[in-house]
Amino acid sequence: MYVKCSRCYVALCLKEAQRCQSSAAPLEQADFLKGAPHRKHPGVTNLKTVRLPEQLQGAAQSVLKSAEVKSLTERAHKLSSFLWSRKRAIESSQLREKAILLEKKFLEQERDIHTGDDCALKTRVLSELRRTTYHRTPLRYDEDLGLVYMAARLAGGYAAVLRALNEIKKRDPLFVPYSLLDFGSGLGTCTWASHTLWGDSLKEYVCVDSSGDMNTLAEQLLSGGSEVDNPVIKQVYFRQFLPVSPTVQFDLVIAAFSLSELTTLDERLNVIFTLWRKTNSYLVLVENGTKDGHQILMEARDIILKCTHELPCPKLIKQPVVPCNFTQFYYSLPLTRVKRQQEKFSYLIISRSAEEKAQKSEHWDMTRLIAQVHRRPRHVQCQLCCANGELKQLAVTARRHGKDMYRCARSSDWGDLLPMFHAEDDTNNDEMQ
Repeated sequence: MYVKCSRCYVALCLKEAQRCQSSAAPLEQADFLKGAPHRKHPGVTNLKTVRLPEQLQGAAQSVLKSAEVKSLTERAHKLSSFLWSRKRAIESSQLREKAILLEKKFLEQERDIHTGDDCALKTRVLSELRRTTYHRTPLRYDEDLGLVYMAARLAGGYAAVLRALNEIKKRDPLFVPYSLLDFGSGLGTCTWASHTLWGDSLKEYVCVDSSGDMNTLAEQLLSGGSEVDNPVIKQVYFRQFLPVSPTVQFDLVIAAFSLSELTTLDERLNVIFTLWRKTNSYLVLVENGTKDGHQILMEARDIILKCTHELPCPKLIKQPVVPCNFTQFYYSLPLTRVKRQQEKFSYLIISRSAEEKAQKSEHWDMTRLIAQVHRRPRHVQCQLCCANGELKQLAVTARRHGKDMYRCARSSDWGDLLPMFHAEDDTNNDEMQ
């Protein structure tokens, strides 16, 4: 026999009411959806698996087929691995410091042995420097290497740039660029990605690459793989040097996988300053999602960027250093068969009117997902980069953070934005150790 206790029934009702009330989203959280479904909330910036534009893919296949490059697939794989693992060249100042430390180390080891042979010490230091110092191999992009690069990096580079530019289009829908400057344009992937997003609103494309052979290949891709002067995208101009005039500016300036090609820090800083002077609205920098790629972008950030916080990147402070990177799936160029691959990259977007846009975008500039989201039965495990310059690991639940926030977090992925969390009591328990 089942007997219902009136006291227990009332207590249970009160408990259920309190639970429903605590799990309801605050007004400020309900407003951020702006009528959109949770799976398409304003912070979602990730794209589905990216395909090359049909005309670009057809042109690339035509160019590669007519060139008949030997061992193309194998060479493309080796080039991809080489570009991913390549590091920055060591600076002269770092090399001198390393030499001084080695000299002190060797002197301490031999302090009990009086040799007085300075030449032997210098020889030993130089030998150790040659053995332990990374030697950067420069690349000369002639026609042959350009074709291998096309097979290796055309699809992945396009996917990374499209993902970075899509964030501008998503977060600043009123921005319609008229002119584009692409530094280190290579095969013209930035031109194609920009045209995909903004179409005919772009009236001028200036592509700068020091390799004349790469410029020629990029022009062939625009013309469908032939040398016929009927490009798919009009008003594209190729140059081997940056425009000299300091007064000429462009609405959108991009440098994708280009800063890492520059040997020294001084060269990179000079280029960054020049690109920033030529930026009218947005400067977009994209690099490999490696430690060196991330640190190259942080060099630029430290010079010209005013972020949501002016503190050092927390990923560079935390030991061991883990690069801040993101991923984008894409379909490879079908040399043998189409493969679904993943591009891992780092990017930096700098706006001339960053402060004004930050005020308009409310919470969405504040918290970014910096790792894969783990969806559990009743909570979502998120790793976040917050406005105060801290990394936070947070378990988002409907009870604690509201149903809207919980469903948005569950629908988000690596690289998306979430509204800033106001629950201060999460800080002590959930910060990454």
